[in-house]
Amino acid sequence: MASFQVLCVALFFSAFVYHSSTVDGSIINSMYLDWGSHHSAIQGDYLPLVLDQSSGTGAISKVAYLFGSVEMQIKFVPGNSAGTVTAYYLSSTGNKHDEIDFEFLGNSSGQPYTIHTNVYTQGVGGREQRFFLWFDPTADYHNYTIHWNPHAIVWYVDSVPLRVFRNYESKGIAYPNQQGMRVYTSLWNAENWATRGGLVKIDWKRSPFIARVRNFNARACTWYGPLSISVCALPSPANWWTSPVYSQLSYAKQGQMNWVRRNYMIYDYCRDTKRFNGQMPRECYLPQY
Repeated sequence: MASFQVLCVALFFSAFVYHSSTVDGSIINSMYLDWGSHHSAIQGDYLPLVLDQSSGTGAISKVAYLFGSVEMQIKFVPGNSAGTVTAYYLSSTGNKHDEIDFEFLGNSSGQPYTIHTNVYTQGVGGREQRFFLWFDPTADYHNYTIHWNPHAIVWYVDSVPLRVFRNYESKGIAYPNQQGMRVYTSLWNAENWATRGGLVKIDWKRSPFIARVRNFNARACTWYGPLSISVCALPSPANWWTSPVYSQLSYAKQGQMNWVRRNYMIYDYCRDTKRFNGQMPRECYLPQY
């Protein structure tokens, strides 16, 4: 009887894992407008994010995920976009929420966009790394991917990794693996802080500002509640993100990331000794990749 029960549980988990993996390839099927619907609308697999003096625009995925890969193609606000922020991130809800951030800070004409990345675990963030882009992100669409598995989080731009945040729970460092997170994207007014610490404000004469989003794709484990904590982490063919090949960057990918960090990184919290008074976060002393 005991072996029969074990078999039933195994079959249940196997079936659940099979159905937990999803591929969403259309914005209209996968997301809905959370705010700004008076001046924007999802058009199939395309969403214009609009910002004017009435409001910005935000969209959210219909379901939450735990582990996998989410990607989106974005074309940013051209010209003088100072004070605006285009956001694309994963987040749970509540005071002790988890979050994985891509935020793209606008600029005055001729200045590069800044990519702001961060990780929150149990409501605690403060793990910022920022980069300039090595191309003009307003001229064409580029792919921005967040890959998240039980081992690590990796941020990619056009398949080039920018940073890694590894799971060091065994050393007492919190890691986001207990909460399902929805995908958010938005364009909003952040003139209080976004450009040169808030010194450069939005030029509303140039509005409406429009960032364009398309080809949202979530190859990820759908969150069905606390049971997903174990189901989405099970090593299985359906949970492709748990494969050993995704546990660490390849040598070639490490080379790409080192090139980005050497040439385009402009801030790393792990180097900000003044901010932490020399008491650096524990993960800063551990290898990330």
